[in-house]
Amino acid sequence: MARTQFAPRLGRRLRVPIAALALSCASFAQQPTQAQPFGQAALQQQALKVLLERAGEHSARFLEQFLEVKCTELVTQEKLDAKGKVQARQESAFDYLAILASAGGNLSLSESRLPVKQGKKVDKSVSLLVSNGFATLFLVFHPYYQGSFQFTALDEDTIAGRQLAGVGFRHIPGTRSPMAMVLRGREYPLDLAGTAWIDPATGAIAKISGGLESGLPDLGLQQLQTEVQFAPVPFRNASETSWFPVVATIDVETPKQHWRNVHRFTDYKRFSVSTEEAVSNQ
Repeated sequence: MARTQFAPRLGRRLRVPIAALALSCASFAQQPTQAQPFGQAALQQQALKVLLERAGEHSARFLEQFLEVKCTELVTQEKLDAKGKVQARQESAFDYLAILASAGGNLSLSESRLPVKQGKKVDKSVSLLVSNGFATLFLVFHPYYQGSFQFTALDEDTIAGRQLAGVGFRHIPGTRSPMAMVLRGREYPLDLAGTAWIDPATGAIAKISGGLESGLPDLGLQQLQTEVQFAPVPFRNASETSWFPVVATIDVETPKQHWRNVHRFTDYKRFSVSTEEAVSNQ
């Protein structure tokens, strides 16, 4: 479980273990359904099964790759007013890497951040949101989590010149969830719904977007939406080019507050105990 923390500097503290996605909730909920001939529906389900197997295999391999790189993370934190205008902004930079721990059969993914540049402090009366973990949203398709979701084949789309398959998903209540909100020492698993755009040939995820369908009003969380975009990152002497997270956008609302954070990931480098390999300039 990857830990994502929503932590306003003022007020109550929300910590969210995450690796999830969901298309803008309204868009997913309004996805039209059409009756199909039995044979066509069976073929579509078979194609979806193959795609999910490829996505699962790719996510497992990519997790290993993701753990072997570090990068620079540029974070923009914004507090918005009731009209959606920026009320306060802070920009920071970090050396970033992900760390995997597995105990008792549980998958736990945490993140290490070393400050490179601290942003200018905002007025103490303004609360900013701390958001972590969204780069790992691809884990929804990891074999560890796949069984906790229902998947639906959606229309294809073209992103960055690639023809991609759309896959909708919705969390099955009561099953293992990659996202939970921790409030006052108690975990509240979150039911997720969303969409991912996947390369049908390789199972690689090019973009995922998501959020909660109805929020958690009893806990003060009115809306959570996020989108993560991936892009090819070539390394020297690598046999193939992998797509890594490059931008993650997070939008969170409570009845009285609204935040938008943008995480940009650049300058990926492979590393080991004694060596580092920079991204190819080609």
